[in-house]
Amino acid sequence: MEYDVKDLNLSEKGKLRIEWAERSMPVLRLIKERFEKERPLQGKTLGACLHVTTETANLAITLKAGGASVYLCASNPLSTQDDVAASLVKDFEIPVFAIKGEDNETYYKHIHTVLDAKPNITMDDGADLVSTIHSDRKEVMDSLIGGTEETTTGVIRLKSMGETGVLCFPVIAVNDAKTKHFFDNRYGTGQSTLDGIIRATNRLLAGSIFVVGGYGWCGRGLAMRARGMGANVIVTEIDPLKAIEAVMDGFRVMPMTEAARIGDFFCTLTGDIHVIRGEHFEVMKDGAIVSNSGHFNVEIDIETLEGMSSSKRTIRDFVEEYTLNDGRRIVLLGEGRLINLAAAEGHPASVMDMSFANQALAAEYMVSNARTLEKRVYPVPEDIDKEIARLKLDSMEIKIDTLTEEQEKYLASWDMGT
Repeated sequence: MEYDVKDLNLSEKGKLRIEWAERSMPVLRLIKERFEKERPLQGKTLGACLHVTTETANLAITLKAGGASVYLCASNPLSTQDDVAASLVKDFEIPVFAIKGEDNETYYKHIHTVLDAKPNITMDDGADLVSTIHSDRKEVMDSLIGGTEETTTGVIRLKSMGETGVLCFPVIAVNDAKTKHFFDNRYGTGQSTLDGIIRATNRLLAGSIFVVGGYGWCGRGLAMRARGMGANVIVTEIDPLKAIEAVMDGFRVMPMTEAARIGDFFCTLTGDIHVIRGEHFEVMKDGAIVSNSGHFNVEIDIETLEGMSSSKRTIRDFVEEYTLNDGRRIVLLGEGRLINLAAAEGHPASVMDMSFANQALAAEYMVSNARTLEKRVYPVPEDIDKEIARLKLDSMEIKIDTLTEEQEKYLASWDMGT
């Protein structure tokens, strides 16, 4: 079996961590048990470009239980957990191509290696797999029936491809499932981003000014959690609806040019490019700490920061200090990559349980329905979304009401007014 991981001797630790995560993933466990019996993915090859973490490992194991041949590479050079990658190879015989800290050349070599397996289904986190297929590996399309996409940034890219007629196969936007973005983006990103910032810096958040770039679901989660840690939170936005929501949620809202002057911590979560750039670095405080949790490291204009700096040094793991020409210091965390995965372990397993349940069921849906789907981005079917929510509630031993016949009749009528 072909693979490329750091060290297979790390597998014992990785297996234990995979088992620990599995305990908090009851929905995926139920899906795995059904998959083992029904084998809905039998004979299909699945190419996955995801964060190689303990939670992803349990997804890969579930997909294999469903009959798929799974090939996995990293969707971010700093998010790979090397012990997990080793365990997937050694203990579960799943080909993995991922090494924490791999350079850009290796990163894309691993993507091409996964594509060499001629997958029938792609599973992306950021759409690098799909974009590589469309730009450099068009021959892979001959075997493809469709794909899934995990994150906001990837969905944005894929919808653009679909709207311009470039996308050559159907993709399910797992990110847009309510059981994904309500929980993964808000609660998962909120907690894990702060976890990464605190692990990297060991700085106190209470009493600081914390600037959140973007008030989507991820930004909402981070703002909520930063306030919970005692920070004075400022939100920057370009959408008036999200901006007014942030105001009504009790946060200060202002342009980044103003927030840059007073912020102690900065974190971008927009999915766009250069949210923090030269004009902002020019006015930041000495010692301002800048990070990103919006998937790609393009949200921070690192190239301009380097051009403004007279020197750079690594002070701690994942902490780089840039000294500007005027003597001020700007601190960049995790090379501008996802700080929750670069410096921490990503989302808690109980959150990823629902996200990856969506991935597994979306892959099953794609196998059954690909022939009838157009070459565009589709939402997760509502019945799948609701079933995952139901399974999660069952696992938490939480019960809810059901409509009575009288209530159903009332909701379906037009003549039963006040």
